[in-house]
Amino acid sequence: MTLPKLFQQAGYRTANVGKWHLGLGDQVAKNWNGEIKPGPNEVGFDYSFIFPATADRVPSVFMENHKVVALDTNDPIQVDYSSKVGNDPTGKEHPELLKMKSSPGQGHDNTIVNGIGRIGYMSGGNKARWVDEEVSTTFLEKAKEFIEENHKKTFFLYFALTEPHVPRMPATMFKGKSGLGYRGDAILQLDWTVGQIMKQLETLGINQNTMVIFTSDNGAVLDDGYQDEAVSQLNGHTPNGILRGGKYSVLEAGTRVPFILSWPDVVKPKVSSGMVCQMDLLASFSNLLEQPILKEDAPDSENTLETFLGKSEKGRTILIEQGGNTLGKGGTLAIVKDNWKFIPANDGISYDQLVGIETGNANEPQLYDLNEDLGEKNNLAKNFQIKLMS
Repeated sequence: MTLPKLFQQAGYRTANVGKWHLGLGDQVAKNWNGEIKPGPNEVGFDYSFIFPATADRVPSVFMENHKVVALDTNDPIQVDYSSKVGNDPTGKEHPELLKMKSSPGQGHDNTIVNGIGRIGYMSGGNKARWVDEEVSTTFLEKAKEFIEENHKKTFFLYFALTEPHVPRMPATMFKGKSGLGYRGDAILQLDWTVGQIMKQLETLGINQNTMVIFTSDNGAVLDDGYQDEAVSQLNGHTPNGILRGGKYSVLEAGTRVPFILSWPDVVKPKVSSGMVCQMDLLASFSNLLEQPILKEDAPDSENTLETFLGKSEKGRTILIEQGGNTLGKGGTLAIVKDNWKFIPANDGISYDQLVGIETGNANEPQLYDLNEDLGEKNNLAKNFQIKLMS
């Protein structure tokens, strides 16, 4: 069971537009010149307009449903993530061709597309390749088209914006506007894009009874593969506020993310202290839509609908968090129960030099009272004589 399948069962028209990093096909190697299945359409989306994986990886193309958009059959696409294919220049071989250089040691120096080195090698598909500066507005137009076509009936749209994921190369009208480099400009672009969707809902007269959820998949990271001045032009901005860590970290700056829910006809504006997780959307919307799901289909999803709608502050009582794969074993796990957070002792690195982020790993157990110490600065483990059990 997936979220879009749940909405399909309830009679909704479903679509996803944007970044799709959840797998395509049934193996890594694919024939990009034919139909690629399974994909978004097979997990509940009636319509899909995506780019595969992330913008820093090849192939740098759009896909509509099962096919690459604007593919020329006389210029077939070939992709390999381990060995070079074709004659396209790479960032490693020809750095003089780059308009944005990659950060050392992060692998973003393979085939150059639109003046930017990517992860992996690609040849062909030259007419189908997108331009970074136009990716966001292309996704926006596709999202607006879907809303326009379906606004007189019930619809579910998963709009996965790519900002501020790398490479951060915003549209020309946003470049230099933030004073914080391309990362800041990309966030301005994201904000504007969301605003365009909200304006459309208002124009169509459905803004009051349309639920909009804005959230993210992880905390902030500055240097994540490219020399885009995200660090040097930070200019005093603190993306994570008082939180420690960041993307890849089991600390709160890696796992605590924005979550804004707007539904004017139903939800009154407020700030909630209830602990929820995105995986709770499945059980919660099952309740909202009156579409029962099997317990084994969503064993980790809790019905926190009352919390999402601002009617309760309770939320869930226990949440397992996971950091990046810094241990080579799937990453560090932490447990949050009520206001307490425990990170067991481990032998992982405490600081990831490549991205400049604290991981949360330590050779001693850590215990934090998040009600009093959201920045995880005061380790209380010794106060409670915590011992690890084998």
